[in-house]
Amino acid sequence: LQRMMKASLPQCLLVAMLQLTVHSLTQIAHHYNKPKVTDPQEQHPHEGDSLESCQQIVPSNTDFAFRFYRQATTQEPGKNIFFSPVSISTAFALLALGSRANSQTQVLEGLAFNLTNTRKEEIHNGFHHLLLLLNRPDSKVQLSMGNTLFMDKHLKPLKTFLKDIKKLYKGKVVSIHMKFNLGYLVVTEHSTAKTTGNTVFNKHGITLIFKYESYWENPFNIKGTHKDYFHVNAKTSVEVKMMTRDGFYQTYSDRKLSCEVVQLPYKGDVAALFILPNEGKMKQLEDALTKDTLSKWEKSLERRRIEVYIPKLSISGTYDLKKMFMNLGVTDVFSDRADLSGITGKPDVKVSKAAHKALLKIHENGTEAAAVTSTDFLPHSVPPVVKFDHPFLLLIVDQYTQSILFMGKIVNPTEK
Repeated sequence: LQRMMKASLPQCLLVAMLQLTVHSLTQIAHHYNKPKVTDPQEQHPHEGDSLESCQQIVPSNTDFAFRFYRQATTQEPGKNIFFSPVSISTAFALLALGSRANSQTQVLEGLAFNLTNTRKEEIHNGFHHLLLLLNRPDSKVQLSMGNTLFMDKHLKPLKTFLKDIKKLYKGKVVSIHMKFNLGYLVVTEHSTAKTTGNTVFNKHGITLIFKYESYWENPFNIKGTHKDYFHVNAKTSVEVKMMTRDGFYQTYSDRKLSCEVVQLPYKGDVAALFILPNEGKMKQLEDALTKDTLSKWEKSLERRRIEVYIPKLSISGTYDLKKMFMNLGVTDVFSDRADLSGITGKPDVKVSKAAHKALLKIHENGTEAAAVTSTDFLPHSVPPVVKFDHPFLLLIVDQYTQSILFMGKIVNPTEK
């Protein structure tokens, strides 16, 4: 937030912060038929209430993920897409907490909430419990989420706002001199984790950089990785390092949408859904992306033996959230019509910039180092082959809350 000339409004910079650490779980036994997440024997006291509360917002969060995805593909057709919808949703829900009147309504509706059916208090309470569950102590995957609002040092946030964002969103406010060119300063860095989250800000604003690296529950054997071709389109093919594994996976063949769905579990409660459309059927698949489609896939998954081929890759996605949200109808908070008086008690405040960057690496074991071989006891018959050698979709889902942590479209694995 910044105090400026009368002709313009003070500004604030919004950044969503999401860090994920996946611990090595060599002592954890692998099993295929896990209890359902709602099994009370699998819950701690009060965890059922938290799950029920966060389930009120998860459907809207899923809708938002697909809305954002469509915006990203429209702005960058033919490019790789990768972002963290839960991180973005949480950050803008925090912004809505300090918004008032039409500014607040636009933000919440931009996040795909129907305010006729869901009260604002239920939304913020839902995010609060979602953050608690993503950070639950018994989880083998530790998600550390927080949100930071950068404000001009001449403005002071309301004590009630500071209290609310800390309680509901584990958030905080940082005062900076917004006219001073700070260059590229790393504010937060967790370099020891397998996943790192860096917040970088300069004279133009703030960007969240999020890097995702994790361990497969069933690693690929490095010895099986070989050179192969990935067909970007009918005219372009690129050479990639193709990983392969023969084993048992949860899969589903969606004949209606002409695609194959393969679930690859990470260690913990997180799994990746790889969705491979038939050649020429990507648009049909994208048009059908809804929470009902995702629910159908997850309910239809069946364990079967396949030989899966997935390219090694390292990609990133960078997004101007201001532009994206304005296209979703969220305009007031970025303009002179902004009412963010719930943050400072003053109406002359607007968001100057919000940006998001996410990075994904997929390797044999989730990291560059160490070759780990996992063996299933397999019959001698030849399994069906599912080969991700042309553009496909990727969803990384926290199975406990059914929240989409990351979403992507891999068009060219060789493009960074």
